[in-house]
Amino acid sequence: MPGIQERGSTHVYKVNKISKEEMESMVARCVYEDPPFCSAACPLKLDTRAFLKAAAGGDFKKALQLYEKATPFPLILSMGCEAPCEAKCRLCERGDGIAVRAVEAAAARYGQVSKLGSVFRTKKKKTVAVLGSGLFPLFLAGELEKKAYPVTVFCEQENLEAFLHCETEFLDEEAFSLELKRLKGKDIQFFFSCDLDESFFAVQREVFDVLCASEAVAKRLFPQAKMDPGLMLMETEKLVTGIGSGVMAAAFGAKKAAITVDRLAQNLDPRNMRGSEGPVESRLYTDLDEATALSRIPMSGKGYTAEEAADEAKRCIQCHCEECMKSCAYLKHYKKYPGLLSKEIYNNTQIIMGDHQLNKPMNACTLCGQCTVVCPNGFDMAHVCAVARRNMVSTDKMPLAPHEFALMDMLFSNGDAFLSRQQPGFETCRYVFFPGCQASAIAPETVKAAYLDLCERLEGGVALMLGCCGAICDWAGRYEMQDSTREFLLTELSKLGNPVIIAGCPSCRKELTESVGGEVIGIWDVLEEIGLPEGARGLERPAALHDACGARGDAHTQEIIRDLARKLGVELIETDYSGDRAPCCGYGGLTAYANPEVADEITKKALERSDAPYVSYCMACRDRFARQGRESRHILELVYGTDAGTPPDISEKRYNRLNLKRELLWELWREETAEMKLDFDLKYTEEARRLMDGRMILTDDVIAVLNDYRETGEAILDSETGLMIARKRLGNATFWVKFTENGENAFTVHGAYSHRMNVVRREG
Repeated sequence: MPGIQERGSTHVYKVNKISKEEMESMVARCVYEDPPFCSAACPLKLDTRAFLKAAAGGDFKKALQLYEKATPFPLILSMGCEAPCEAKCRLCERGDGIAVRAVEAAAARYGQVSKLGSVFRTKKKKTVAVLGSGLFPLFLAGELEKKAYPVTVFCEQENLEAFLHCETEFLDEEAFSLELKRLKGKDIQFFFSCDLDESFFAVQREVFDVLCASEAVAKRLFPQAKMDPGLMLMETEKLVTGIGSGVMAAAFGAKKAAITVDRLAQNLDPRNMRGSEGPVESRLYTDLDEATALSRIPMSGKGYTAEEAADEAKRCIQCHCEECMKSCAYLKHYKKYPGLLSKEIYNNTQIIMGDHQLNKPMNACTLCGQCTVVCPNGFDMAHVCAVARRNMVSTDKMPLAPHEFALMDMLFSNGDAFLSRQQPGFETCRYVFFPGCQASAIAPETVKAAYLDLCERLEGGVALMLGCCGAICDWAGRYEMQDSTREFLLTELSKLGNPVIIAGCPSCRKELTESVGGEVIGIWDVLEEIGLPEGARGLERPAALHDACGARGDAHTQEIIRDLARKLGVELIETDYSGDRAPCCGYGGLTAYANPEVADEITKKALERSDAPYVSYCMACRDRFARQGRESRHILELVYGTDAGTPPDISEKRYNRLNLKRELLWELWREETAEMKLDFDLKYTEEARRLMDGRMILTDDVIAVLNDYRETGEAILDSETGLMIARKRLGNATFWVKFTENGENAFTVHGAYSHRMNVVRREG
């Protein structure tokens, strides 16, 4: 197995492994930014969700401000529009949709009208005239006034009250009075009792930059002109008009006309750059289980009181899609939905020079694939992060530090701790047991018991291979190392005669199936076929079953594990997120190495599902849960009556692998191995052990530093603590050890740390 090196200029820069088009296609799957169905149905783009949230809190001032963004005359719109939003409300699927119009009317009545008039704004230089009366001219004048255009309205009515009353007969006396007050407060100039004929138009077209007309006036001025539904633009005459009937049509036509006026005033083509206009389709997913109040709040009068409106608005479930964030602690930690985070990670891979600030979030994903299952559109955040890691590695932009320890540990598993032998007494074997590196490190007695059982009860012989499947370098994006690992394993399997692989871990089974091919089965498949060994017994209390990430999408394995648990007498608790929806334990994707903080949050999230003991069928899961203080057992521990006990630290894990290899070689094949023995006494404080485990410093690293000190006598004395500090560069880092000497050749280690630095001694 080749070693690994820090990044440098040794690679040829490769083409990005994910194209911009592919990224955009994946990002498009995320519906987080899609509007709720009520807003999507509204041609005026009212942010109904935010509006109802403000109203639910009793903040009618804010609610009205939001509503006034959609219309300059909220009472006219709320009392007269067809309310397409209400028909699209998701609550209609379970009961009554939200009475949006009634809440809008309440906001218009009880909200505080904005005091910001045109006097506080810089007026635009281009002037606009509106000819005619009715809903379209009224709304259009209001829209243009909001855009700070000097607006003049010419109408045939004799006064402002008559102008407002045109096509607004549905308003009651109170609403009419409020809208009249609102109209008077706007910076719009009116001329009444005008003869809106051709001669009048000819005069005004020389005065104003843009003219707008009601449908009736436009037909009178240009009886032969063809009018298309929605908006007619006659650029030669500088005339903009809207057609259609109804309050919503008039309000929408006015919005479109105001955009046209705005572009004409800037000498731009009014047909271009208009953005999305009118209703749109939404793909937003909403979990209707959050809905509680399914019936509308009754009105005590003609309209809602402030309290009734707030109560009705509270029924809104604030439609949003956060299925992935609800289940994934990784996305929750970064507070970013997958579409946005994916774009940022993709942009991070495109940086040639400078800081790659998204490296840490990219490396914090466990690559477990839970998001793909819980997302209604199958967004695959794991694929994004995995490809991005390979991309960063291929272009020498991924530092080694986040994954170095895990990669070195893998090389140790496939180096010093590697073992491959035929079953004693067999020249060739039908099977080979591959328990996986984590099982050998965490529960060596369980591995030994399982192998001896397989040898005894399976015909054709069972070889043994202790090593790593290559998932570590796969997760790290080290594709070259992954290729060499594949070749190494293929060579070793070939020496054994390419037997059927019995994997002890779902991740190993998945990785080996994809890399080395051949027939790969799980030890659970074997136990299901040959039965449990004598004496197998489960827990005496109910336990929560945690499904491994490696078994996601593998219903066969998930069901066999449950069947084995039932045969063991374990009363299983199925949690909210189980089966394919199960979260990662925090080990997958090397998150525990690259970002321990996020890994701990992921582990805690997985444990939130139940207070019961956890039973898993991945040894890394068993270890992660036990480290959080939860009673945790691997199903093979129940099958073989073993208990790994307290989780081993990183040094103990390496020792366990070596010791398992040494014991099996002697007990089964009568081969002796050299055992390193210290020629000095070495002790550790509890604090030192804790620090070393958290900082991924091995006892071998400490021994190397102390051996160097014994040889050179070089150390620093900390006068405040009385501790000696020695150092030695090992690989890519310099390790520092704090210790005391307890007589000759006896040391107590009080702490250790490391830096990716090199200390240079200056001679002379």
